Amino acid sequence: MRYTVEPGLYALGTPDEKSPVLVTANYKLSFDRLRSALPDRNLWILVLDTKGVNVWCSAGKGTFGTEELVQRMEWSGLARRVSHRLLILPQLAAPGVAAHEVKRRTGFRVIYGPIRACDLPRFLDQGLQATPEMRKKTFGLRERIVLIPIELVTALKWGWILFFALCLIRFIIQPGEGWMGALERNLRSLAAILTAILSGAVLTPALLPWLPGRAFSAKGGILGFLAAIGLTWSWAEGSLTAAEGLELLAWFFLVPALSAFLAMNFTGASTFTSLSGVKKEMRWAVPLQVAAGALGLLSWLGAQFL
Repeated sequence: MRYTVEPGLYALGTPDEKSPVLVTANYKLSFDRLRSALPDRNLWILVLDTKGVNVWCSAGKGTFGTEELVQRMEWSGLARRVSHRLLILPQLAAPGVAAHEVKRRTGFRVIYGPIRACDLPRFLDQGLQATPEMRKKTFGLRERIVLIPIELVTALKWGWILFFALCLIRFIIQPGEGWMGALERNLRSLAAILTAILSGAVLTPALLPWLPGRAFSAKGGILGFLAAIGLTWSWAEGSLTAAEGLELLAWFFLVPALSAFLAMNFTGASTFTSLSGVKKEMRWAVPLQVAAGALGLLSWLGAQFL
């Protein structure tokens, strides 16, 4: 969790007093993407202390802000390094920086560059002029699915923990079955957990624009509900015992709840949401997820005693 770069002034290539000054966050991925987008260029990179948070999020939180920018310029001695008085900031930093205040306090004028680092070479070559495409933040399929792996790794870790916790509970309630018996009896639970992760952390971001509803939790919940129907349909072959029926009911509640919760993780990465909208959604979505999860767990526990 220390994926950061030391704040300060960095030289890319062999910059001189006339070289451009670009400003970025000290999230290492942001810093590395910026450098890799500018091969064979000579310029200065001023890295702010955003607590290891990316540009967009740190601007919203205030760590990529006017005060930090002004102080970092003073501490790095930027005014002595360059003869011009111009800073190029990422466009997504604009919510946190008051350009007029930076000008008043430092004498440096702020110009907002393109959203994507890959557009910087063309932006610089065009005399710091951005095209309309450079100003637009897209969120297409490729941009959505690139977010899936990190969410999937985290979700799978907690999914395995949940699975083994259920096996342990089964072993405690039915010690005569043995540990292997508990594992075998919970294979359906494993399938249900993996299905919930697939629907919430993989299919929801991939199908985001086409799923009904505005709330991410609703989109994930709908997919989870359809997945739960598919699971119960595939398991409900022939007559069911009371225990099997109660366990199917449990996952009918748990799969949509888990899927909806996982889908909500993508609100912070999406261009579709706002902070106020996310807070509004969480006020009604989280209680519903907790209620469905509690009903599911109680049903599952009841099934173990039958």
